[in-house]
Amino acid sequence: MKRSEGSRGSRYPLLLRGFRTAADFLLPLALFYGLRAAGVSAYLALLAGTAVSLAGTAVDLVRRRTIGPVTAFVITLMVFSTGVSLIAGDVRFLLARGAWATGLAGAWFLVSAFTRAPLVYLFSRPLLEGRFGWPDDWDAVWERVPRFRRIWLVTSVAWGIALIIDCILRIFMAYTLPVDSVPALSTVLSAVTTVVLIAFANIYYQVTGAARKWSRFYAGPQSPA
Repeated sequence: MKRSEGSRGSRYPLLLRGFRTAADFLLPLALFYGLRAAGVSAYLALLAGTAVSLAGTAVDLVRRRTIGPVTAFVITLMVFSTGVSLIAGDVRFLLARGAWATGLAGAWFLVSAFTRAPLVYLFSRPLLEGRFGWPDDWDAVWERVPRFRRIWLVTSVAWGIALIIDCILRIFMAYTLPVDSVPALSTVLSAVTTVVLIAFANIYYQVTGAARKWSRFYAGPQSPA
């Protein structure tokens, strides 16, 4: 009974995070099309949607109270997005705002892959460490198992490349498609990119055995790389 309650309790933060992520995607989109239906210009409607998105991120940062690598990553993207939004330009430039932030994120994922703190590792650890078949004490596993370090390098590189491709597609859409269609298509692209990357990562972790602490992935003598 206790295990059931603990398992149920551990699901609630994940569900809340899922709802929050969905809201981050949908609220700015709903605000944009609502304002457009009310006759507001595309430029002002985009600025309003941007403000809502940035406000939500700012609230999250205030709640964290500490600045670690993940928080620094989020702050950098938020400041960058805010700066781009405040640059005087046409509506096409503002539509491409998300592309510049996505490209910056992709570059950061790529660079982090070759450090001791790959971004995918930092984002995954609070969700997976000691859960869903993953081992406990990732610090010890990181030092002991070179294969463990390698999976985070591979997935961080994959995320970086995919986000840079996403950036290129967003810029293409922002400057070639009808203005009112771009926010919805950008949201769809974000969802597709995220789902594909999460699916790839989970399949990769299962195939390698990294997601099963009892697998041969963690067996046998290991030495630091």
